[in-house]
Amino acid sequence: MLTVGDRIPQFDLQAVVALDEAQAFARITDRSDAGKWKIIFFWPKDFTFVCPTEIAAFGKLNREFNDRDAVVYGASTDSEFVHLAWRRQHPDLKTLPFPMLADIKRELSTAFGILDKKEGVALRATFIVDPEGVIRFASVHDLSVGRNVEEVLRTLDALQSDELCPCNWQKGDEFLKAA
Repeated sequence: MLTVGDRIPQFDLQAVVALDEAQAFARITDRSDAGKWKIIFFWPKDFTFVCPTEIAAFGKLNREFNDRDAVVYGASTDSEFVHLAWRRQHPDLKTLPFPMLADIKRELSTAFGILDKKEGVALRATFIVDPEGVIRFASVHDLSVGRNVEEVLRTLDALQSDELCPCNWQKGDEFLKAA
């Protein structure tokens, strides 16, 4: 699995960016949104139970990520057509403000090293990538456990501070001073 200090792999994937058929799809690459922080998170399968809770939570905090000069990309091994059908069907996903990447060939999830060997789907992985394309945070959960999106935002705040941040640090808290 790629980890902190590694560069994100090159990729070029179809993504769902809107519900309207004429504007639904766009290509997203590792060079998209150059110069911004990137939050790249993976989920196992569309039309499941835990996944929409996480995806909707990222959607609700998307403005907070954008305010920190970060973009959010969600990805699974489903096709762009499955993503579009799911967004249209699920009320919590209809107004998602970020792209849903279609890693149907499993190239990106394999390159990140987060493809579940037994199920052949992406694990619940989250990566924070700095503007130079270097992974600064990596987290992977079991297929049955959802992640804490507010913790991803808190970690982004800490990374962007470029300071020593103690346990449970929140934006606005004091930093640690090196002796």
